[in-house]
Amino acid sequence: MTDYSRALEQIAEIHEHLAKTEVYRGWRSLPVACSGLVGLLAALWQAVTGAPADARTFTLYWIAVGIVALVIGCSEIVWHYLVYATPGERRRSRQVIGQFVPALVAGAMATGAVVRFNPAFAGLLPGLWALFFGVAVFAARPFVPRASGWVGLYYWTAGLVLLWRAPDAGVLSPWAVGGTFGVGQLFASAALYWSIERPDRKRARLERAPEDRGED
Repeated sequence: MTDYSRALEQIAEIHEHLAKTEVYRGWRSLPVACSGLVGLLAALWQAVTGAPADARTFTLYWIAVGIVALVIGCSEIVWHYLVYATPGERRRSRQVIGQFVPALVAGAMATGAVVRFNPAFAGLLPGLWALFFGVAVFAARPFVPRASGWVGLYYWTAGLVLLWRAPDAGVLSPWAVGGTFGVGQLFASAALYWSIERPDRKRARLERAPEDRGED
């Protein structure tokens, strides 16, 4: 039994090592792109209607939009996890999401602190949100396509620009949030498509080609 247990442990270690070298394919380009469109549409609606204007309502509005966008962006992962995923795939999904979540939780705590103690600093939140989201992207980078590094760099750059300009802005701009995250998610969607989905479709066509010639 000792040798058997040791063998099982070694197999589990091998599987874990192989999993670390594989690219996680849970996120898909279409849901991620749709999450970006949610941000852009939310910014457009707020800009056209002019509401909400005060710091607290502005913050709550964008937290709600962020939750909706997050649910849409991760919908493929949840569906596959609940319906089709194997135990190994479920474990892999939990591992990747576990890398992503801490930065989002930290962003939520920073948001609560800013709004609670001094709502006048709410203009800093779009930049902070972009920075924290960039941290989340970089945290998950070992498991996702290498192009995600450019996505994380985009969010960091946007966050620094927003923080730099925040003291001079004077108003809470919906495009600072919706525009930044909308463009970022469309960028992430393109990275997913070109890194994962496009090669997969090309490979599938090549695999079908010999069968089609055989039928002819």
